[in-house]
Amino acid sequence: MAVRRIRPCETDWRVRRQVPFSFLICWLCRSVCGHIHHYSVPEEMEKGSLVANIAMDLGLNVNNLTDRKLRVVSGTKKQYFRVNWNGNLYINERIDREKICPDIEICSLNFETVVENPLNVFHIQVSILDINDNSPSFFRSNVLEIGELIMPGTRFPVENARDPDIGTNAIQSYQLEINEHFIMDEKENTDNMKYLELVLQKPLDREKQSTHHLVLTARDGGDPVRTGTSLIVVNVIDANDNSPIFSQESYKVRLKENTPNNFLVLQLKASDEDEGTNAQITYLLRNIPDSSHDIFTLDPVNGEITIKGSLDFEETGNLKIGVEARDGGGLVAHCKVLIEIIDENDNAPEITLTSISTLVPEDSPPGTVIALINVHDRDSGANGEAICHIKDHAPLKLISSSSNYYKLVTENILDRESVSEYNITIIATDKGSPSLSTMKTLQLQITAINDNMPTFEQIPYISYVLENNSPGVSIFSIKASDPDLEHNSLITYTVVTTNVEGVPVSAFISINSKTGIIYAQRSFDYEQFREFQFQVKAEDSGTPPLSSNVTVKVFVLDQNDNVPKILYPSLRSDGSALFEMIPPSAEVGYLVTKVVAVDVDSGHNAWLSYYLRQSTEPALFKVGLHTGEIRTSRAFLEKDSLKQRVVILVKDNGQPPLSTTVTLNMVFSENFQEVLPELSNQSADSDYESNLHLYLVTALALITFLFLMTVFLMLVKKCLRAKKSTVLKCLSSDLCSQTGPSFPSHYSDGTLPYTYQLCAAKESGKNTFTFLEANEQREIINNHNSADNAAILFMSSQDINLKRENDPDRKVSRSISLSILRQS
Repeated sequence: MAVRRIRPCETDWRVRRQVPFSFLICWLCRSVCGHIHHYSVPEEMEKGSLVANIAMDLGLNVNNLTDRKLRVVSGTKKQYFRVNWNGNLYINERIDREKICPDIEICSLNFETVVENPLNVFHIQVSILDINDNSPSFFRSNVLEIGELIMPGTRFPVENARDPDIGTNAIQSYQLEINEHFIMDEKENTDNMKYLELVLQKPLDREKQSTHHLVLTARDGGDPVRTGTSLIVVNVIDANDNSPIFSQESYKVRLKENTPNNFLVLQLKASDEDEGTNAQITYLLRNIPDSSHDIFTLDPVNGEITIKGSLDFEETGNLKIGVEARDGGGLVAHCKVLIEIIDENDNAPEITLTSISTLVPEDSPPGTVIALINVHDRDSGANGEAICHIKDHAPLKLISSSSNYYKLVTENILDRESVSEYNITIIATDKGSPSLSTMKTLQLQITAINDNMPTFEQIPYISYVLENNSPGVSIFSIKASDPDLEHNSLITYTVVTTNVEGVPVSAFISINSKTGIIYAQRSFDYEQFREFQFQVKAEDSGTPPLSSNVTVKVFVLDQNDNVPKILYPSLRSDGSALFEMIPPSAEVGYLVTKVVAVDVDSGHNAWLSYYLRQSTEPALFKVGLHTGEIRTSRAFLEKDSLKQRVVILVKDNGQPPLSTTVTLNMVFSENFQEVLPELSNQSADSDYESNLHLYLVTALALITFLFLMTVFLMLVKKCLRAKKSTVLKCLSSDLCSQTGPSFPSHYSDGTLPYTYQLCAAKESGKNTFTFLEANEQREIINNHNSADNAAILFMSSQDINLKRENDPDRKVSRSISLSILRQS
């Protein structure tokens, strides 16, 4: 059988016969029932049968039905219909019209379809069309006892056949087997209820036939026609001329649905004026609905109707029961009992979460729909009216929607960092007395969005790193936190600053992007740079990402990694200083020289102390602990050696301390020539003892010889050109005739702005100091540069003038003070 869609406002398939009237009704109630979509289907259709495409009828877009979650919501216990992804409505459960709508001519199922995004509810009404699936049936065989004196035309009630189908599928006619005594007549009472009556056509004669067996056939109007039969047994008895009479034709009783078992509902009373067995009345239930067979029981003797089952207003609201009183002579009387079931508040409201979103973003605006809630109470009246509210305090509220639907919406802004989840308890309470309530709890998770930027634990970060660190070692660690969840809290660290003092920051440090550990890319040197800073960005993985910056300051701490460096006196190749001349008459505390040293470290590591580590005469000299000044600690004695060797230790204050030494050569003499042979021998002995390389000694001697010869030739040339210069003549004459020790007569130091000459007088044995002219000075310097190993003796002009002023009688030659002897 094809499924038929009924136009809005059409409620029954038979309405098609009344098209003008239906059109007028629909025109008048368009605003009321235009929102209800009607369909009709025959009962007993197979599961999965197509009803209609409701998406097309509702004007929905088929392409987005899956996203909008089109579904069927039914308030009944069974889900008779379902809808698929393209909007087709199918039968989900077997529909038995007689079970769903017993004794009801118009049967329909109401349900709602729900779609989301946006949320909408459509009301659907499906009329269940009857099919001829039931045959007429009789509850029991009819046994009649008829007195033989009964006059023709007497009517005897016969139990009707029952057919749960309706319309043309219901019972249409009865046919009695042909006989000579009885015919069957159908009668309709004031309640439009049909009764069968067996009409006596011809008087009975018990002596001829005491029992008559009649077959009664009931036919419905279906296609094909279904029939049911019942055997009517007529027992002919002796005469009984009075029938029982009930005290009332109908009885009305009101019962609460929670009435207990064995409760006396009603006691029927019928009387019969006959006597004996003809007056003995037996009570029987007739025409009782199938749903009430197991609820009531009738005592056949005293006529008491009691409850033996449970009454349920939701199953059966009103009952109509037929009762028969039969006397001993076979005469009967009928009455009807109308039982009204009073609803009790015995059903708590039922809460159904039709649509729910358990994960809600924290940036959801107020008014966001969280769930669609349906509240249904099977009771009626005030007992079936329910009110919903939220038990706990939460930023949510319930808004009443259509019919029994509520929307659970957000009331305020949600903040996951404050409250990450809510346990929402919804309470539905009816208006009965006493009221009944139902609670349903749903858990609402607040999902995080990226609304918090990373936060550093410190601002700024300060790191202290010892110099000479190993490259690649971890020097510091930074930490940022993000109260967001999951990927929104995953932090990546990067260095923002590109250069530090013109050098890429990547040459100094690197950072682990996941842990924030900072590694040194090079070994830091406190003496090169002492501090630097850079910026680190912490960025989360949200969309869009949020970030914050922090400044990291790195201070390089000094270590004692540099030994003191001697600045003065300048050292020779063997590490010793030049000769210092000390007058033998020097008093105690005489300043011989000063050792000047520096340490490129800082702080305690650069604090220098000077110690006299070794001396030829330990008690002869002393050194200032912090000044480095070397002074005489006693007067020079004749037994003391003219040449004194002093080793000075310069030590810093680091841990562990580092030190260096310098060796000073002291000469006690007023005249340099007096100690020159000893110094020369000492120099030769030193070279011999060192015995580093024999060919170097040979080369040194050769260079010295060539240098002396060059100087000699230049001096001779000068003497010839400058005849007026007596000093030069004297010098030339003395050099030519000198038989003393061979040593250079000219000394120059490249650090002084002048040169000087030392002349030895032949007669007096005294030395004479004479300044050279500019040309002579230039030549001597050039010769000195060509022979680096020549010994040159120099002294400042201030010292010369000082000696002249303090001791003019001993002449200039005795005031020469030699400060450094350079030996190469």
